[in-house]
Amino acid sequence: MEDPDICWVQRFSNFERTFLLLSKALEFESPSVIERAGLIHFFEMAFELSWNLLEDYEEQEGITAKTPREVIKQAYQAELISRGHDWMNALQDRNLMAHTYSKKTAIAVEAKIRHEYFPLLDELYRLFKTKLEATK
Repeated sequence: MEDPDICWVQRFSNFERTFLLLSKALEFESPSVIERAGLIHFFEMAFELSWNLLEDYEEQEGITAKTPREVIKQAYQAELISRGHDWMNALQDRNLMAHTYSKKTAIAVEAKIRHEYFPLLDELYRLFKTKLEATK
């Protein structure tokens, strides 16, 4: 039985819901402007929850990191994630899209989400889904 007091378990639940919404948004092969904006927003939310999930898990393991960059670096060193450089690129694009909007940039970021960033989130999802199953 999972312990509802474990912070990462609670955070994973939120991450999972948003990750699955992003997954659904990616089913639109040629999204409209509105669909693309939704896809990017789901990515922003899923990415934010991903580093918060990692932060919660690291804290439980006795690792202290507070900024997204620190959390990602620690997660890479702890081998919770692979392709640390790609995670840093995702962080940069997440921050870019949260503060600015241009159609050209949105199309470029959408392609990165599809081909580079979603696989990172999927890998994290699978890892923590397995960890969750182990707590039951």
